[in-house]
Amino acid sequence: MESPRTVHVEHCMGTVFTIDIRDPGDWRDAVRDVVNWLHQVDAVFSTYRADSDVSRIQRRELRAVDAHPDVLEVLDLCAQVQTATDGYFSALHNGKLDPTGLVKGWAIERADELLRRHGSPNHAVNGGGDVQLAGEGAPGRPWRVGIADPADRTRVLTVLAGRDFAVATSGTAERGEHLVDPFTNRAATALASASVAGPSLTVADAYATAAFVMGDDALGWIEGVPDYDVLVVGAGGSRTSTGWHRFAAPA
Repeated sequence: MESPRTVHVEHCMGTVFTIDIRDPGDWRDAVRDVVNWLHQVDAVFSTYRADSDVSRIQRRELRAVDAHPDVLEVLDLCAQVQTATDGYFSALHNGKLDPTGLVKGWAIERADELLRRHGSPNHAVNGGGDVQLAGEGAPGRPWRVGIADPADRTRVLTVLAGRDFAVATSGTAERGEHLVDPFTNRAATALASASVAGPSLTVADAYATAAFVMGDDALGWIEGVPDYDVLVVGAGGSRTSTGWHRFAAPA
């Protein structure tokens, strides 16, 4: 017998979001609220929309304190992550405000909270491969998430399994060399991808960005970070932090 499933796909923020609910019932109101939320985030934080709050702040037409209240929350989170990553994560690039390395994960995690408030204990929200997972994929069965090989997107490099966790990947496979090292103001090129798994997608998304910029140093850095682990892929293949095995799916 198949598990109950409601799936909605939404194009937003320049990527594809999938809302996948594994609970019985009518989830149209919940899905509508999540979709509205994602588009609100895009309207506030997009660096491509001239009318977004972030673009207006960049042009000095709007002060952050006068912008949507979420702006100050996100900028505060960015500052916390910048400290936690020894400066390798930054919302400023060559003088331009760009918190997108954290915003998508934060938006997805808030979408997860919306679904929980609507009464769904088992669901996944996936935005361009960054995923927050709640409960189980099916009764008695954990969620399974594949991480693509950055050298061949048709090949799954590894599979993670678990309940109530998040995973985010940063790399060059989809958008090319777009992640900037804040210490050099040049594109980071040491790795092909960095994936971070842990409880919060807000944190995992930002940490994946920082880990990609750090290169192989990310492995040592994340050993001192509770609850989060990393897989990095470079010219020499893939390497993981010591706790990554907690998320690995059984063979």
